[in-house]
Amino acid sequence: MKDHDILRVTAKALIPLIFLFGLYVQFHGDFGPGGGFQAGVIFAAAIILYALIFGLDEAKAVVPPRVLEIIASLGVLLYAGVGVVTMIKGGTFLAYNALDPAHPTHGQHVGILLVELGVGLTVTAVMCAIFFAFAERGRRT
Repeated sequence: MKDHDILRVTAKALIPLIFLFGLYVQFHGDFGPGGGFQAGVIFAAAIILYALIFGLDEAKAVVPPRVLEIIASLGVLLYAGVGVVTMIKGGTFLAYNALDPAHPTHGQHVGILLVELGVGLTVTAVMCAIFFAFAERGRRT
């Protein structure tokens, strides 16, 4: 795609805006529609757009597959870790009230924010890994 200057310039302008919108969806998810899954898809779409315009090797240089594995694992660990912490504090799995018994609403807000962040990280990493795997299939001989 080296000769498609319009696509490259447009992608360079849009990708930061896509990431910004993903951040909005991620952190607005506990107040309205959206959340971790939707934000993860938006982040992955930005990375996939980058790969489609600038090439798979360039995208893998920016987001190596090993980093995707680590991010996916951290996302699952964050999600499960919040649940374990709520159980340690005397609640059931993901009973956010247990995070801050003095202020249950605060505990719910923090719990949801952390769980949605874990979901967003995992969805982003897994979608990118799936894209990279499918894109690599035709290249291997």
